Amino acid sequence: GHDEDEFNRWDAGQQLAVRILLRLVDDLREGRPLQADNRLTDALRDTLENPRLDRAFKAQCLILPDENYLADQMEVADPSAIHHARQWLREHLAADLRKTLLNTWQDNLEADPHQVDAATVGRRSLKNACLSYLSLLDDEIFIELCANQAQLAHNMTDVLAALGILTHRDCPQREEQMAAFYRKWKSEPLVIDKWLSLQAQSSLPQTPQIVENLLRHEAFNIKNPNRVRALIGAFCQGNPYHFHAQDGRGYAFLADRILEIDSFNPQVAAKLTTPLG
Repeated sequence: GHDEDEFNRWDAGQQLAVRILLRLVDDLREGRPLQADNRLTDALRDTLENPRLDRAFKAQCLILPDENYLADQMEVADPSAIHHARQWLREHLAADLRKTLLNTWQDNLEADPHQVDAATVGRRSLKNACLSYLSLLDDEIFIELCANQAQLAHNMTDVLAALGILTHRDCPQREEQMAAFYRKWKSEPLVIDKWLSLQAQSSLPQTPQIVENLLRHEAFNIKNPNRVRALIGAFCQGNPYHFHAQDGRGYAFLADRILEIDSFNPQVAAKLTTPLG
């Protein structure tokens, strides 16, 4: 909350978040009720409300350690408990910081969406970080804000940020905006790679089936290495919750793809084995 050096400040926040999250993981595994640690909440509130701090720095402070990093801190990883603990903490922070997050989001709505200078990029990052938390609240207005941003934003950063938020919500807006995005950008291969990756990294229960269905989508070609990385690679490396599912479905999915791709591109198949390490 107070260190003069921004890197130290960020690093301290990450260390605190790791300790809290690992404790929550233990509580989940032992069946104990989850309890909040308000020290992180208070520190983030101080950070967001400090007018002297850089906006891009504030955005970074809001990002909790990711699930793969947390797994590396455990002697025996538990991807399911890690995912649920991290999601619980994000929801708790969203509820406790609702007013501050909403004020920060409103303060960073930019007038010119086409600017690419550092200050504007920072505002964009902070605005979208706040929106990702607000979307976790039980309030339909924030889902509508995401849908409107996905549909009406005039830069790809804001569009992808909104889609990335919606991809974790089981709502009509997600399907509508995903379909609209594909129709608009289907002739741009690099953009469609992003579209595939967002869906592959969703936390929704139906994600494994969605990924299976996308293998048969007109946009996917298993002989295109970029498409393979965008869909299969993103699912297996960027979605530990589903890839490490206890029923083994994620491992079977990867094994089948490795065997298939090895028949015509052994180099790409070899790269796909990385998550098994």
